[in-house]
Amino acid sequence: MPLEIVRNDITKMKVDAIVNAANESLLGGGGVDGAIHRAAGSGLLAECRTLGGCKTGKAKITGGYNLPAKYVIHTVGPIYNDGKHGEKVLLESCYRESLALAKEYQCETVAFPLISSGVYGYPKDQALKVAIDVISDFLLENEMMVYIVIFDKAAYKISEKLFSDIAEYIDDNYVDEHTNYSRERIRMNALPPMAPRTRRKKTDDDFLEMCDCRAMLAEDDLDAKLKQIDESFSQMLLRKIDEKGMTDAECYKKANIDRKLFSKIRSDVHYKPSKPTALAFAISLELSLAETEDMLRKAGFALSHSNKFDIIIEYFISKGNYNIFEINEALFAFDQSLLGA
Repeated sequence: MPLEIVRNDITKMKVDAIVNAANESLLGGGGVDGAIHRAAGSGLLAECRTLGGCKTGKAKITGGYNLPAKYVIHTVGPIYNDGKHGEKVLLESCYRESLALAKEYQCETVAFPLISSGVYGYPKDQALKVAIDVISDFLLENEMMVYIVIFDKAAYKISEKLFSDIAEYIDDNYVDEHTNYSRERIRMNALPPMAPRTRRKKTDDDFLEMCDCRAMLAEDDLDAKLKQIDESFSQMLLRKIDEKGMTDAECYKKANIDRKLFSKIRSDVHYKPSKPTALAFAISLELSLAETEDMLRKAGFALSHSNKFDIIIEYFISKGNYNIFEINEALFAFDQSLLGA
């Protein structure tokens, strides 16, 4: 199952488990920790008192009490100093330990905050990268729906360089949707007037010749249309999976697509996916820009320079970066729809 970045209040997430960025005492605190304890009620604190705390990088599980979630997985993230004191290893451990507990308790849906990115001072762009890397690695081997929950834009940040590079690429390539139409009108107005044509009366021979030509054109047109009948999106997708030597599971997981949706596409040769779904598979298969355009056409879509979403996808393909989770980070940062999920 896929990974999705959402803007929400984690205490309101209707999932099997939410993850709490706790302190070592597990007795509540500020930020996400305090919000979860307040929403869960006194029962959560009472159970946490029995756990004997939790070490940094480890995780423990309790009931959800008054929360919509069945469980709360408490994990203690590292306090960030300079990044040279094992902070990254400890933060990675928080995500791995939490996911292992979620799997042990047969959770199908889990929601994470960005651990350590608040008062513990872990740089938000680096904290996000750790979360994406660990969760995406886990999902390649396991079936689970995982959310990274962002409360507001201030709590979310991709690297400044990536953001500025994409923003510059958009500025260089963005074309207003009316630009091409305006240019065409200018071009047509600039054309010299056509010379008047003299007419002559058509004869019967001319009429018969015209009918023969039309019949031939109709036949040629039919032949051309028959030749244009091509493989469907589903057929192209399955062919590309075989050509790339991938398994179905490898493809839909790299595409951040749910297994059930992939099954629908595989079983229905005429299935018409959404544009984000079609692009997700193109990214998973690491198609070139031309191949991506071809796959989109099978689904009835095209890339456009009047669409920032399309330009961001084009940016990553042009850079040879086919990590769908990194692409989704960028799309989220620019308030665009995400791929897959």
